[in-house]
Amino acid sequence: MEKNNAARLGGGVVVTKYTGARGKNNTNDAHAETMAFMRGLLEQNQIIWQTGELGKIDQGGGGTIAHIIAEQGFEVVDCGIALLSMHAPLEIASKADIYECYRAYKAFFAL
Repeated sequence: MEKNNAARLGGGVVVTKYTGARGKNNTNDAHAETMAFMRGLLEQNQIIWQTGELGKIDQGGGGTIAHIIAEQGFEVVDCGIALLSMHAPLEIASKADIYECYRAYKAFFAL
């Protein structure tokens, strides 16, 4: 809900440190070292990326499964593409963002 912090179409893969809903319920929050690792991986591979946030508490967003993995003790960083009209009959995404996301996942799994 803060336009200066919102992910934009065409801005690259979106990396989100904190996700969740209902305050601290069903949430995850990555450590600074994990975020530094992700930034380094993306920059080393010249992958275009941007940060994202979910906005005001309980006013949209937060429905990822990151919290489930975090509850098992894993460090989790949410990484994907920005979408307009998520879960609508027609979703809009940037082709360039999809390609950068593919490159980011490929770099991560090549470790």
